[in-house]
Amino acid sequence: MKAIVRPIALPPGKRVLVVSDVHGNLPFLMGVLEKANFSKDDILILLGDLLERSESSLDTLRYVMALSQTHRVHTLLGNCDNLVLDFVDGRGTLNEDFFSKKWFSLGEKSVLVKMAHLAGVPIESPADYPAARAAISARFKPELDFLRSLPHIFLSDHYLFVHGGVPREDRLEELEAFSCMKNDNFRGQGHAFRRWVIVGHWPVTLYREDIPSAAPIIDRDSRIISIDGGCVLKWDGQLNALILPETPEGDFSWVSYDGFPALTALDPQAPNPNPINIRYGHSRLEVLERGEYLSRCRHVESGRVVEILTEYLWERNGITYCEDSTDYLLPVSPGDKLSVVRRLPDRALCKKDGVTGWYFGRLNG
Repeated sequence: MKAIVRPIALPPGKRVLVVSDVHGNLPFLMGVLEKANFSKDDILILLGDLLERSESSLDTLRYVMALSQTHRVHTLLGNCDNLVLDFVDGRGTLNEDFFSKKWFSLGEKSVLVKMAHLAGVPIESPADYPAARAAISARFKPELDFLRSLPHIFLSDHYLFVHGGVPREDRLEELEAFSCMKNDNFRGQGHAFRRWVIVGHWPVTLYREDIPSAAPIIDRDSRIISIDGGCVLKWDGQLNALILPETPEGDFSWVSYDGFPALTALDPQAPNPNPINIRYGHSRLEVLERGEYLSRCRHVESGRVVEILTEYLWERNGITYCEDSTDYLLPVSPGDKLSVVRRLPDRALCKKDGVTGWYFGRLNG
C-alpha cells in the first residue's frame, strides 16, 4: 500500500498545535489541550498512534471523532492505529502470530481485544480471528470508517507532518505507507529537509545517552522536529503539544501534560557530571544488591554502577532489564515546580521542563 498524501492549509493568524502518540491516554490528551487553551479558533494536528496500550483507546478514538466535528482537527494514521485496519481488513502487513504474541497478550489495553469483547466475541487464538473480524466490522463501522479515511502525510508549503518519517520530500505518493508510519530512529538516519518535518513514533528520550528528556527536539540543522514524549510507553512519559510559530523561521514553543503531582522545591541542587540515560534497547543489568526501594546494579553496556528503582526491574529469559532509568541530578533552584514521579524517604525522582532526574532536597507537601 502506497502512502496517502493530503494537502493541509494553515491560514495565517491561526494557532497550530501538533500532538502525537496519545496511545489511548484520554486524560492526558484532554489535559494537554486544556493546558494549551485549545479552542475552536485553533488548528489541531494529530500525528497518529491515538490507539493501543491503554484501556481507554476506544474512548480516545471517539473523543477525537467528536472533536473533529466541532473543531479544526486533522489526524494522521500511525502504525498502532493501522494495526486495527490490518487485523479487521485481513491485510498482510503483520502476520497472525504477531497479533497473538504481541498485541492480544495486552488484554483490553489492546483496542482490538476491547472491541471484540464489546462485540461479544473472544480473541484467544487465531481460530477466533474470523469471527472477531466480522463482529468488530459490524459493531464499529463508524470508528473503522474514520480510521480508513486518515492519510499518512499532511503537506503544506513549509511543513510535512508524518507519524514515523520520510526519506525525502518529493514523490511522496511512491513511498510505502508502512515505512512512513513505522520509522524507528528517524533522526539518526542523517536526513535533512527544506520543509520542517514533524514526527512522532520514536520517544525522544531514546535519542539521548546522557539525560532522559521527554521535551520535543527541534533540530534547525536537519529541520526535523520529534515530539513523542513517551506517553503511556514510559513510566515518566508525557504528552507534548508543539505550537508552531507565526512564520516557519520563528520560535517554536510547547506545553506538556504528565499527570504527576507538582510540588515546589525548597532547596538548591547542582547537576552531576557525566550522567547516564539507561533507555530502551540499552537497559540490560546485573543486579549487585537488591533493596526495598533502590537496587544497586551494573549497567552491562557501559559498566557503570547505578542505583535503579527496584520496581523498575524486570526479567526476560533470565536476563534483568529496567525501565528507563538515570543517575542524573536535576539542576534545581528554590521555588522551582517539579513533577514528582516517585518519592522515596531520602530523595525523589522528578521532572523539570520535561527532563527526569533525582532531587535530594526538600519538597513542600
